[in-house]
Amino acid sequence: MMDAVLDIEALPDEDIVSRVLSGERDLFEIIMRRYNRRIYRTVRSIVRDSVEAEDVMQDAYVRAYTNLGQFAGLAKFSTWLTRIAVNEALSRVKMKKRVVHIQPGEDSNGVGMNIYVSKTPDPEQNVLAKELASVLEEAVDSLPEAYRSVFMLRQIEDMSTAETAECLDLSEEAVKVRLFRARALLRDEICSRIGSASPGAFAFAGRRCDRIVATVLDRIRRM
Repeated sequence: MMDAVLDIEALPDEDIVSRVLSGERDLFEIIMRRYNRRIYRTVRSIVRDSVEAEDVMQDAYVRAYTNLGQFAGLAKFSTWLTRIAVNEALSRVKMKKRVVHIQPGEDSNGVGMNIYVSKTPDPEQNVLAKELASVLEEAVDSLPEAYRSVFMLRQIEDMSTAETAECLDLSEEAVKVRLFRARALLRDEICSRIGSASPGAFAFAGRRCDRIVATVLDRIRRM
């Protein structure tokens, strides 16, 4: 039995999707656990709030599940899934901007170059293994929105330029330019240490991972 479970978990995304569409909907859990960290990092880079990022993740997974039949295989499944999460996050941000006034220090587009980052530690920060990971998170959060998602996907999630461009609906040249500008905005000492810090940054595992999986599966079963 254990070998059978391991064999299923090793299946390519496309095979799992086919089996989910054939009725084995609980196998969608494998997809969620496989991409929870990437989706969390991507969504959080847009909404900049851990709790809201989890809400967006749930909506994105449910939307992906209900639209699995539309996955045509023209792009990697991981890219297709990330695009859905990006769109959900952007929709959430746009909705909030309709009711939130521009704060002092922001330009007419609501992009603040001196963004205030709360110093109150949240549960995520309390469990980070390295102090540098927290410093990195705060530095990335301070980036303008246009650069933040590109930096998160390219530098921290280690996606290719082409994948990042497809996920964010940008040209590859735009991704390169935004990544360059994002790096320039971060302090040199942080940039030089990002390679060792990034695995621990924006962690998403353990109970948080289990909670997202359980909630989404429950929503799917009730559909």
